[in-house]
Amino acid sequence: MKPRTKLSFQNLPKDYPSLCGRVLPRPIHDAVDYANVVEAADAMALWQDEFTRDQADYFELLCSLIEEYDSKNVKWPKVRGLGALKHLLGEQGLAAADLSRLLGGSRNLGGMILRGERRLTLDHVRTLARHFGVSADLFLG
Repeated sequence: MKPRTKLSFQNLPKDYPSLCGRVLPRPIHDAVDYANVVEAADAMALWQDEFTRDQADYFELLCSLIEEYDSKNVKWPKVRGLGALKHLLGEQGLAAADLSRLLGGSRNLGGMILRGERRLTLDHVRTLARHFGVSADLFLG
């Protein structure tokens, strides 16, 4: 078994073939495939603004694979907006601090959004949709 190290932007492969060596992008057929692809995408999500072209292409492909699998296999709750965000965070075991890091705001941003003290901006919605592999409409209303 390959030893796993915590992924940081410094040790994230820069070229497409090396990225494929971490997780080979293939159609997702089951929960194990899904978990592997989601883990790879989540590990990369925090550095989207710093990606090389190859990293961006690879990340986009992973998100597309996740979105395709979700559209066919995941029964989404009938919630929207903040309720949907809370549900998705809970499914992935993410807390307010993780949301703050994902959105790139202050340390308190995630908590403020989850308490309804602050609204999602259009940039936040785009980031969340890309991260969770869902339509941005899910967070709008």
